[in-house]
Amino acid sequence: MKDKQKVELNKKIKNEIETLKRTVEELKETIDPVAPDDAIGRLSRLDTMLNQGINKSSISQSLDRIMKLGNALIRIDEDPFFGECQECGEQIPFARLIALPESRFCVDCAE
Repeated sequence: MKDKQKVELNKKIKNEIETLKRTVEELKETIDPVAPDDAIGRLSRLDTMLNQGINKSSISQSLDRIMKLGNALIRIDEDPFFGECQECGEQIPFARLIALPESRFCVDCAE
């Protein structure tokens, strides 16, 4: 992988991590418990609880992706084999790395 590509990928990962962190903070505000004495109605309460579950799942997925992106950020600088498929050893296309910087496999081996 060329140095210019590493710089571009590094920048993309850092931007994505910051975006995900902001998203997590916004979602955390939506998962506060609904007090049973709030007069919002039974169906509204159920709808709110369903949305909270979805938001909790989104937070979990975002935190997992932040961790994977952080690991990719470290690997860019420290792993001489970064950008190579861990299965077949072929170069992972740069377009795939831009789309999914945490990818460790080429498209064929990821299936």
